[in-house]
Amino acid sequence: MSEERSLNFLEQIIEEDITNGVNGGRVLTRFPPEPNGYLHIGHAKSICLNFGLAKKYNGQTNLRFDDTNPITEDTEYVDSIKADIQWLGFEWAQELYASDYFEQLYQFAVQLIKKGLAYVDDSTAEEIAASKGTPTEPGKPTPYRSRSVEENLDLFTRMRNGEFKDGEKVLRAKVDLTVPNMHMRDPIIYRIKHAHHHRTGDKWCIYPMYDFAHGQSDSIEKITHSICTLEFIPHRPLYNWFIEQLEIFPSRQYEFSRLNLTYTVMSKRKLLQLVNENHVTGWDDPRMPTISGLRRRGYTPSSIRAFCDRIGVAKRDNLIDVSLLEFCIREELNKTANRVFAVMDPVKLVITNYPADLVEEMPAENNPEDPASGTRSLPFSNTLYIEREDFMENPPKKFFRLGPGLVVRLKNAYIIKGESFDKDADGNITTIYATYYPESKSGGDTSGLNVKGTIHWVSAAHAATAEIRLYDRLFKVEDLSSIEGDFKSYINPDSLQVIKQAYIEPGLVNAKPGDRFQFLRKGYFSVDTDSTPEKVVFNRTVTLKDTWAKEAKKG
Repeated sequence: MSEERSLNFLEQIIEEDITNGVNGGRVLTRFPPEPNGYLHIGHAKSICLNFGLAKKYNGQTNLRFDDTNPITEDTEYVDSIKADIQWLGFEWAQELYASDYFEQLYQFAVQLIKKGLAYVDDSTAEEIAASKGTPTEPGKPTPYRSRSVEENLDLFTRMRNGEFKDGEKVLRAKVDLTVPNMHMRDPIIYRIKHAHHHRTGDKWCIYPMYDFAHGQSDSIEKITHSICTLEFIPHRPLYNWFIEQLEIFPSRQYEFSRLNLTYTVMSKRKLLQLVNENHVTGWDDPRMPTISGLRRRGYTPSSIRAFCDRIGVAKRDNLIDVSLLEFCIREELNKTANRVFAVMDPVKLVITNYPADLVEEMPAENNPEDPASGTRSLPFSNTLYIEREDFMENPPKKFFRLGPGLVVRLKNAYIIKGESFDKDADGNITTIYATYYPESKSGGDTSGLNVKGTIHWVSAAHAATAEIRLYDRLFKVEDLSSIEGDFKSYINPDSLQVIKQAYIEPGLVNAKPGDRFQFLRKGYFSVDTDSTPEKVVFNRTVTLKDTWAKEAKKG
């Protein structure tokens, strides 16, 4: 019997709330992305946490788009976010938008003005920043802090009506200019932006700031547990202050550590740079940490959920090794992916004593980890392609593959012996010649021969061609938070290698985008969306073993 996992601190909070009858024992979480980019693996952790907690405690999760910044937001991002959440295996209770609450948020702001707790400030951004002081020095009020309630109401109405230019005025909450927490020093809660909104069009020219919209949106929806990442800890007093002053439903904010991953950037701004400057082919480039990029690379929803479960929930930031993510997909695909033959760096092999007109069908097991996966047959002839690295002209002592005088088994077929080879003018081997032992056929070997090596192959006359994209880590440094200078200067120049013409077993021509396979001895691969009936394109999802661990040991 497996040991039961102990509760994380959020589960402890929720269970205590349920026991004490807080909110009637009800659990309602939310996932509130801003639609200004594609979701990445860090968001996957938040999705799994919010939806997972709600599911565990018979609650629900709202999907709420934090669409309060019209300049950076787009319906393309809204659609991609919804697709990613569903692909990960989750369903939301309600699809909501902060923009749904623009009128109500405006009225909340009016309420604060009437209470003398908000004022219109004409200061520039620089003047406001200077007036806030420093964490060790109190701020000083601007000349506009003492405006009357009537004047503030009038000016705020005129801000809404579009009478002022961008940046000409802001609405600030009147909190405290002396507390050490800079977020509490009269934060801006509304700014003027004459910009077209993806849902409300040109109806609004003033938009609420995140700190004002977030807690109130939680309250409007009666969210019981508002779960954020650690950088929002200093925002929590303000979150609570707005709710208390407005006397609305007391949603509570809790914070957990965000996901930081080795060899990876998680900033949407930096990811957007990679896309816009063509360092990658798009948001779904298989080297990107986006959910769409991981999907295209061949990751499964269950492998990402398993990864999020393994890293757990903590209150302190840490750096997670990306090899754990790779382990999760490798572990799953080992159980589920069919084994197939693909030759990436081919050299021709002619079996001189095998009849030239004979073609045999060799039975091959699809997946030894899954007996139910069945078998397939592979055409075998006297001319094959094998990997160039599987033959050596002058092999060292412990080389257990093919060379002059060496014997090796062709997987699912016969034992062969290397005899000779041809070279071109540049000294490259073009053709290898071997002989086979007719009585050594797999499944009925009576040859008595004992060989230490087995290699894979494809029949030259029957093989199909494919493009294979070998993806690796996008950055060559482990911790990108510790680097100096332009992060793009640390891009791994070998993060993508393209093999234009590899040879694959014939059955793979029918593979569909998203199908996953283990290329025997090579790694796990997924069919790319660029595939056509004329040319199959495979992406390497992950190698068979953690090759970077070896490199780290060398270093």
